[in-house]
Parts: sequence; structure tokens; C-alpha cells
Amino acid sequence: MSGRQSRRSVLATMSALPLAGALSACSGGASGASSTSRTTTGRKSGRNTTHITFWSALRGSQEVVDAFNRTHDTIQVDFQQIPTGGQGGYAKLSNASRADNAPDVATIEYPQVPGFAIDGVASDLTDMVSDGLRSKLLPQALGLTTFEKRVFSIPLDVEPMVMHYRTDLFDTYGIEVPRTWDEFEATARTVRGKAPGRRLAAFATDGAPQFAGFSWQAGGQWFDTRDGAWNVSLTDEPTRRVAAYWQRLIDEDLVFMTPVDSRQYDAQVSNGQVLVRLSGAWDAGAQMNARPGQKGTWAVAPLPQWKAGDAALGTHGGSTFAVTRSSRHPEAALEFIEWQVSHPDALRARLSSGTSSQYPAAPGLVAVGREAFDRAYYSGQDIYTLFEREAHKIRDGWTWGPRMTATLKVMQDGFARVGGGQGSVLDSVRAAQRGTMPDLKALGLSTTEHSS
Repeated sequence: MSGRQSRRSVLATMSALPLAGALSACSGGASGASSTSRTTTGRKSGRNTTHITFWSALRGSQEVVDAFNRTHDTIQVDFQQIPTGGQGGYAKLSNASRADNAPDVATIEYPQVPGFAIDGVASDLTDMVSDGLRSKLLPQALGLTTFEKRVFSIPLDVEPMVMHYRTDLFDTYGIEVPRTWDEFEATARTVRGKAPGRRLAAFATDGAPQFAGFSWQAGGQWFDTRDGAWNVSLTDEPTRRVAAYWQRLIDEDLVFMTPVDSRQYDAQVSNGQVLVRLSGAWDAGAQMNARPGQKGTWAVAPLPQWKAGDAALGTHGGSTFAVTRSSRHPEAALEFIEWQVSHPDALRARLSSGTSSQYPAAPGLVAVGREAFDRAYYSGQDIYTLFEREAHKIRDGWTWGPRMTATLKVMQDGFARVGGGQGSVLDSVRAAQRGTMPDLKALGLSTTEHSS
């Protein structure tokens, strides 16, 4: 075990860019040439109408904006669809923020929230978030956007990890749904023994977020902000146990090694070569849309636990909404965000686009999602009741790091090498920690590092 420390406060950069500046611009009634918001006279009511801009890659966003604009006179939203984060959307947002021309509202996935907060793109919303809005959100979801008791974005959905499995193939091979990871390993041996061309699951070589979820479930804590520093410990004891577990399954050829965002994996799932998918709740809808011909052959079960009797989970996926520092109308922006994340009409509008099985961060909307979801694909299973139960198992206290895109990429590069017979899962995690530290130090943040 080793520890090293560098200088400056954990939130030094965040603190330098308070929302007060945006509020002053709003109250002053002036907007600069670079503003993405404007105030015009509303045609519906004759009153001043505040126009705000919204960027998102999420499916259904246009339908949500249309529904909001139909029912609101004093605030109107101008929407722009952007690429997903990994395809340039985040770079576009960062560049726009540097030019003070970012949208009023931007969609940011959970792992990227700390980085956008530190960079000053996402504004500190703490003093603006009402008790009413807080009460509408699952505490674990809001906790993932809160650092040093300061809120930097508002959760839309939260996606507990679950197990999607082929009921027909489980019946064919006489196997039961594993409740623990030990049982999962035993089941993997059974599948390989009875069907040599099939495997219970795949270890995703592009699945660092899934691996994070497994570590999170096991009690890992890759980052925390205790004592005014970013404390980094990707190779803590729970994570080493998780790495050793998956390494054993890989070494004994009990799982495929495949990038899940690939034609190869799609073929493995479509052909029944993979019996189980380990991912967030959202993936139930993705499966239904991608493979309609497999209707009636899939079900969803709780993710196996590391010990019998445990009730802990991590997440995989989920998005939040931030008010950017460029916004000249942060109150209007937050009003739109609150409507998006908590109003039944907003979820109905999003679901009308074909999006399905998204688990809302506002528990009050679960009934809306359940009502809209077509259960036929899953043979009538009430997956929303399952998701609701699993969401409350999300282990509180997990913190994503300041540069997760880079951290996860280094880890996945290592996983890809493991798939080629080089290195190990733990080596990949260690490399990710080594690759993370220079980025944090370049930001001037106070850091401590613990490695094993």
C-alpha cells in the first residue's frame, strides 16, 4: 500500500465558478453576444417569454421539448440534438462553454458530472434546488451528482444493474437463476459443459462501466473526496476480489471476451451463444427494440450478490441535466429540468418516441413507466416492480472521478489486451489508476493515491 499527495482543494476549480455570476447576469436583464438564451415577447400570452436552449443526445428529447412548449407560455425551449458523449457531444459542450456559448441545459451522464463541474461547465445548483425537488428524487441518484454537499446536476434516470437471461435456454440446460456470484460461476461451468459453443455471459472488453458496477456492488470505492482531496484507490480490496473473480472465469474459458458494442457480440446474443447480459435496467428496452424476434425468450432477474443475503448494487448507465455557466436564465433552465425529471407528461412524451424501460430517478414516475411498458416481450413479467426493488439496493456513497472518460478508456484498452492473451484484469485496473493521476494533478487538484 502506498500513498502520495499533491496540492490544492478538491473543489478549487468548482469554487472559482459559482452560479452567482449567472444569477447576476439574469437579474441584470442583459445578455451578451455569446448568450445562447434570449428574451422575446410571447405570442400566446403577450407576456415576456424566456427562451432557453437545450442540448441532448437522448432519444425522445424532441418530444419532451414539444410537450413542454405546448404547456408553458413564459418559458420556451429551443432544442438541438447532439452526438452521444463518446462521439463528440461532450467535446462540443466543452468547447461551447469555453466560448461562453454553451446551452442553458445540457445532458451529462453520471460518470462525467464531476469533470464538467470541475471544469466549470456545470453550475453549482445547491442553493436553487428546492426541498420539493429533492424529495421527488431517489436519494442515491441525487447523491451521484452531489460533491462536498453541493449539487451540480439533476438526475433523469438511475439504472440499477440487473441480469437479463434467456428463459428458454435456462430450461433447456436445466439451470436455475443464480443468486450469488459463486452460483453464477457454477452455472457458467454447467453451460460450457452442456453446450461447448455457448457461454453463460461475456466479459465486456469495452465494459469498464460494467466492471465499475461490479466493484461498486462489492464495496469498492474508487474515488472519494474526504479531507478536502480526491482520494484515488481503484485497486482497493473489493475491486481486487472482483478482478480475481472475472480473471478466473476468463482463464477457465467460462465466458466470452467480447466488446459488447460490436457486431460479434450482437451475433452472439442473436444466435443464443450468450445466455445472460449483465447491464443496467435500460437494456431491457434496448433488447426488445433490437431483437423483436426473441420475444418471449427473455426475463430479468436481480444481479447476483457477492455474498448470500447481501442487498447491494451499482449502476450502469443513466443521465442527468446540468445548468451551464453560460446560462443567462438559470431559474428558467432549472424549471424546465424539474419538469423533465418529475412530471408524468414529460416521461409519457419521452416514451412516445419508442424509448422503453428507462427507470426514472423520481420514484413517483415509476407507475407511468410501468403503465406505458409493453410486458409481452418479457412474457408478462412486471420488470418495473423488479427495477423499483433493485433501485433501492444501490449502494450509497459511490463517487465518480474527475476524468472518468480517460480513466475508463485506459481500463478498456487493458481489457482488450486481456482478450488478446496479454496482461490481466487487475493489470488493466492498475493501469487505469496510473493513467488517472497525471490528469488530476494537471487540474491542480489535491490528490492522494492508494495502490495495491
